[in-house]
Amino acid sequence: MAYWQHFGAPPAARAPFRETFPAPLPDGAVLDLPLRDFSDFAVAGLIANQASFAVIRRLAHWMTEAARPLQPDMVVGMPSLGQVFAPLVAESLGHTNWVAPGWSRKRWYEERLSVPVRSITSPTPRRLWLDPRILDRLAGRRVLLVDDVISTGTSALAGLELLAAAGITPVGLLVAMVQGDRWQAAWPAAIPVRAAFATPIFRPSPAGWVPEAGTAPHDLCLTTIKDHAA
Repeated sequence: MAYWQHFGAPPAARAPFRETFPAPLPDGAVLDLPLRDFSDFAVAGLIANQASFAVIRRLAHWMTEAARPLQPDMVVGMPSLGQVFAPLVAESLGHTNWVAPGWSRKRWYEERLSVPVRSITSPTPRRLWLDPRILDRLAGRRVLLVDDVISTGTSALAGLELLAAAGITPVGLLVAMVQGDRWQAAWPAAIPVRAAFATPIFRPSPAGWVPEAGTAPHDLCLTTIKDHAA
């Protein structure tokens, strides 16, 4: 099955799910996502740089609308998949540019503007770097941190740490998908999270994967919607 290529209508089938989850979107359509098996739980996966242009554009539109109340005037996109959405969001907000941290160190980079990162999809630690030559884009600005997904929160927290090293506290974090609620306990309450849509944590059953009630934070999304679940 080719994932992330088009939107569909809500299915008649309900939980439990076996290989895919029909994630509900703000306009009532669904996006079929593969379920990633972590043995005692599963999550719905989204790989933005494998998605069609139509899907990316629509998700970026919803992300932009979710972010407008925060009134950002600069976007910082987390590598790598957050940078699929960040320039589209920044342009839609009327910005002339955006800021792109990266995984590789250039000769003029400074150690103080880097942090270690480990994520659920990239367990090997690496460092996130910010170019000191573009710090003027951040100074005195209402900065919005953008990523593709928040799951455990480790990548996004590293983004906050990197911005803190530059003297910046962002007005919020914007993601395409909130992947469950495992990130919430460690997330700073003063920094709001906004998203296009949310998906739950899934637990195993003899018949397949069942959404765990209350683990999809739809209240953070553009509109409040319910899972297509049992």
